[in-house]
Amino acid sequence: MIKISRLILIFLIAGSLYSCENIFSPKIDNTPPTNIITDQKTIDGVFKNFKYSYTFKDTSVYSNLLTDDFIFTYRDYVSGYDVSWDKPTEVRTTNGLFTNAQKLEVIWNNIIVQTGDSSTINLKRSFNLAITFNPSDIIRLNGFADMTLVRSPLDEKWRIKKWRDESF
Repeated sequence: MIKISRLILIFLIAGSLYSCENIFSPKIDNTPPTNIITDQKTIDGVFKNFKYSYTFKDTSVYSNLLTDDFIFTYRDYVSGYDVSWDKPTEVRTTNGLFTNAQKLEVIWNNIIVQTGDSSTINLKRSFNLAITFNPSDIIRLNGFADMTLVRSPLDEKWRIKKWRDESF
């Protein structure tokens, strides 16, 4: 009886040692890598790259979202008029936001309206933006982005040509 118990114990120990994996030497992951930056060949790809650029504060990805003749417009409610600027000003302003914020989180919600064709799309989409400057200074914006996107005939990428920010 004692010999059988020892034999069972030896088999149990050997079996448990054989089935264990070394946590310091994990198996190689052979799944193909996924690229979180899209090729912008779809409208959804533009918004994914937009989210990526804000999450990782990447001005080069952000700049590639915009056409060379890009115009950004927002309503200055204090002064009572619209303010607009071009691509260089937009990239510089966004870089300042990226530099000064600890964390940016943009959530693109449903597209409310979308019209256009295979080369130009006009759309209005709601969004939520949280800007964390420090743990006690967080600004939350909700609004709509009224955008015109155009597809380049050269590389077939969609880019934002006009953006009217309707935050509140």
